Amino acid sequence: NSSILTMAAADFKLKICCMGAGYVGGPTMAVIADNCPDIKVTVVDISEKQIGAWNSDDLPIFEPGLLEVVKRVRGKNMFFSTAIDETIADADIIFISVNTPTKTQGIGAGRAANVKNCELCARKIAEIATTNKIVVEKSTVPVRTAHAVKRVLASSAQEGVTFQVLSNPEFLAEGTAMDDLQNPARVLIGGEQTPEGLAAVETLVSVYAQWIARPQIITTNLWSSELSKLVANAVLAQRVSSINSISALCEATDADVSEISRAIGSDPRIGPQVSQRVGRFRWLVFPEGYSESRVSLRDFRPSRVRRVLAPGDQDERVPEEALFDADR
Repeated sequence: NSSILTMAAADFKLKICCMGAGYVGGPTMAVIADNCPDIKVTVVDISEKQIGAWNSDDLPIFEPGLLEVVKRVRGKNMFFSTAIDETIADADIIFISVNTPTKTQGIGAGRAANVKNCELCARKIAEIATTNKIVVEKSTVPVRTAHAVKRVLASSAQEGVTFQVLSNPEFLAEGTAMDDLQNPARVLIGGEQTPEGLAAVETLVSVYAQWIARPQIITTNLWSSELSKLVANAVLAQRVSSINSISALCEATDADVSEISRAIGSDPRIGPQVSQRVGRFRWLVFPEGYSESRVSLRDFRPSRVRRVLAPGDQDERVPEEALFDADR
């Protein structure tokens, strides 16, 4: 681990640390490294097993094209390490890309996201950093989480060290994550509307602009960016819920929901994507972004879906044909 951190600073114009070697952090950093050879990217995690897997050809997650990209950049300008403190100290930009599971107790239990891991990352950054840093929220978080992160950073920061907190939510789908990162519909970056905040936003914009057209990089204030991610998930869930209610009506009237989907999807005001059914939702977002919309999906299901997924099922990754084959 130490050998990858001793490279001369002149070798790279910018150094990125990503805290969290999971579904979002690994692929995102791999694509950044692949497109930005002048940027050093290091993914850190407390799990030696996880980091060991990233340093092998048996990656801890599977996404089409991921292994090829990792093999292309690993050891050149992308590294995986458990040397968290040294990497934080060396970095200019630090991404927080850790799990935010649904709370199991207290206010919001069963619904709200637990941001404890984000706060722990912020505390670690403040403890280690001796120079100014840009801290980027990459995890799916409730609105105003950046305020909590800033509060933790400010309360624990060393004298003279300042932090700029940005929001840069992911919009990835399982199975197409690498293409979503390489050819995104948009990249969203939110920051404080101050000279320092705007400068931090432009620093992150300059990273993505190495392979993404500038008009596709949307910049907003901090809170708009955080909320946009949650609204995107909610709209996806609403879209699925709408076609599910129509599916139930079809069962009562002998109509064919597939034919209706095709008919309404041909309307340009609606679009073909609107007519996707519940079996698709699990693939429309990464696991980190799924829990926020779990309740709305459970609120309404056609009877044949309820037969496949009994109440309380934890694993909802059932093949679409199993969900919608009435003979099963």
